[in-house]
Amino acid sequence: MQRFDWDDLKYLLAIARSGSVSRAARSLGVDHATVIRRLESLERALDVKLFQRNARGYSLTHTGERLLVSAQAIESEASRARAELSGAQQQVSGTLRVSSLEGIGNFFLARRLAAFGSAHPGLSIDFITLQQLMALSRRETDIAITLRPPAQGQFQITRLTDYMLHVYAARSYLERVPPIQSRQDLRAHAFTGYIDDLVFVRELSYLDEIGIGVRPKLQSSSIQVQMEIVRQGYGLCVLPHFIASTCPDLVPVHPAEIGLKRSYWIVADSDVAQSARGRLFIEYLNAQAIEARTLFLGPAA
Repeated sequence: MQRFDWDDLKYLLAIARSGSVSRAARSLGVDHATVIRRLESLERALDVKLFQRNARGYSLTHTGERLLVSAQAIESEASRARAELSGAQQQVSGTLRVSSLEGIGNFFLARRLAAFGSAHPGLSIDFITLQQLMALSRRETDIAITLRPPAQGQFQITRLTDYMLHVYAARSYLERVPPIQSRQDLRAHAFTGYIDDLVFVRELSYLDEIGIGVRPKLQSSSIQVQMEIVRQGYGLCVLPHFIASTCPDLVPVHPAEIGLKRSYWIVADSDVAQSARGRLFIEYLNAQAIEARTLFLGPAA
């Protein structure tokens, strides 16, 4: 194995977060050829394949995923050191408007905003959990946490984290119904889920992907409401692991067989992303996601 340039890791991070060489190039301020050259240099030095090219872009190989964890940790430590040495915590000021999906907003970000706000007392933050109503293009928000990044526009786009979803039921419900022994057994149970005509991104159409041909009998536009319905002993529901794990009375149903993977993305206005307040917030989000990897992906992560 040859020695590799540590600086090449930022190209690995950029491609992994954007899923595209062209978007990675824009985020790094270089051309397409430079990104390809630096990735190939890293792969030659390590004698491994880090990405697979597919119809949707670039996806990490198993080896690439392992290296990504180390690269993220290095990036996080470097960002922390830079902030401490530059005194950025005392210098940052202004207003930052952040919009987020309800799930990650209520069950992850809300618990971490206080620490960021305390570290940067000169910064004002507007946190909005009505992302479908906010538009980056019209400057209604500065940074958005989304399931589907925009295909065009002057934005910095990075993958925040992957996360796993499973079918869940209340322990009390499972104790009073026949054992669920296979995916097909799910058809006999009532589900709660999103309201069909209010699903604004296809990534929220969980039941279609499970492929059991059922529709929810109780529907809500709020994932928190869906979770509460199931906690009361009503049927089954698809929930992210990081949300369901907050409720000990919820049990995953055949998690090894039935699971979905989704990704959260950070989409930021390019000018905001290059500002001190935007850069620090994005770095903070990435560091928090790295620390919560098991929370998002489950014990097998």
